[in-house]
Amino acid sequence: MGENGSGIRTVIGATVGAGLALVGLPVFIGALGFTGAGIAAGSVAAKMMSAAAIANGGGVAAGSTVAVLQSIGAAGLSLGAKVGLGSAGAATGAWFSKG
Repeated sequence: MGENGSGIRTVIGATVGAGLALVGLPVFIGALGFTGAGIAAGSVAAKMMSAAAIANGGGVAAGSTVAVLQSIGAAGLSLGAKVGLGSAGAATGAWFSKG
């Protein structure tokens, strides 16, 4: 394929990686049960929330994993998080495409 083919594979890998990071992560978080309407009953998120509340004496601590995931599920990712995830996904996809 030559050097040009390698560059094309890298660009495609970066694009796919960025897309998976920006779309796949919110979908995965929603599938865990962190939704816009709150934590879904009987979900993995509900079990995580219960464990966090028991560990913290009845409440979920601000800034904890459960709190951050619920924030993403309810409001989506911030612009900074999208830029960071997109960059990381692109770099990962480009790296994998070279292998």
